[in-house]
Amino acid sequence: MERSSKIYVAGHRGMVGSAIVRKLNAEGYTNLILKTSSELDLRNQAAAENFFAIEKPEYVFLAAAKVGGIMANNTYRADFLYENLMIESNVIHQSYVHGVKKLLFLGSSCIYPKLAPQPLKEEYLLSGYLEETNEPYAIAKIAGIKLCENYRRQYGCDFISAMPTNLYGPNDNYDLNNSHVIPALLRKFHEGKISNSTSVEVWGSGNPLREFLHVDDLALASLFLMRNYTELQFINVGTGKDLTIKELAQLIGHIVGYQGNILFNKDKPDGTPKKLMDVSKISELGWHPTIPLREGVQLAYKQYLKENTAMDAIGN
Repeated sequence: MERSSKIYVAGHRGMVGSAIVRKLNAEGYTNLILKTSSELDLRNQAAAENFFAIEKPEYVFLAAAKVGGIMANNTYRADFLYENLMIESNVIHQSYVHGVKKLLFLGSSCIYPKLAPQPLKEEYLLSGYLEETNEPYAIAKIAGIKLCENYRRQYGCDFISAMPTNLYGPNDNYDLNNSHVIPALLRKFHEGKISNSTSVEVWGSGNPLREFLHVDDLALASLFLMRNYTELQFINVGTGKDLTIKELAQLIGHIVGYQGNILFNKDKPDGTPKKLMDVSKISELGWHPTIPLREGVQLAYKQYLKENTAMDAIGN
């Protein structure tokens, strides 16, 4: 992938896509194709076909997706399945039709069975039942993996897939109705601190174990894989370390400076009991994460404060 290669980053305004764009820019890649969803609806087959026919990208980072937390996944089940299937099907097929040299499809750790052995090895895919609350999203992402695998098998396309663990960082979603756990907790604890609330509620028991990767590390891994990986098997991207949601909540409460109590609402769903990625495959290739969780959450909170200060200024 040359610095002047024509590179399409699908989903460049999202958390993952924007991190990849920042990394590409930082490393001197000058020929990026970037389209907003209003400019290009990747769910629309004709629109995707027309875009690829005109632009003819050489490399594709497929980071476009409909994403959300437990509530969003469980509420908008049809939307999560349909929209993600359409996006990935259109982009992957048109990449084949128009001769893309290499494509990286980015999925999610939720593809693994709910009760799969830990840590999660790539070969555990399709070995058991999925977590019910995010089954539609997981099925869509599994379909994307299989599209890449089978376009490689049938047509020889150099299409690869990477499955990142839970992500956080710049351009995250802080809407409490459909955000992931780190941005949700950052916002809850911040608002609890500002309002001098005596307690903050956290969904679930606090017992599930989760692994978290800063999105800038995923961007590093994405470029690393585009340069160094060309296999049929998808590959995990993570830290190989996890902690309980209770420990995460305590960490975030400390970073924010919240002094009240943390209440765990056990009537809310926990999701999968444990999700820890086996990252031995990418580690053996020579890639390792660079941002520890505490440092990453501190960076995320600074960004959240900066964005909210700006929004307050606009509102005033």
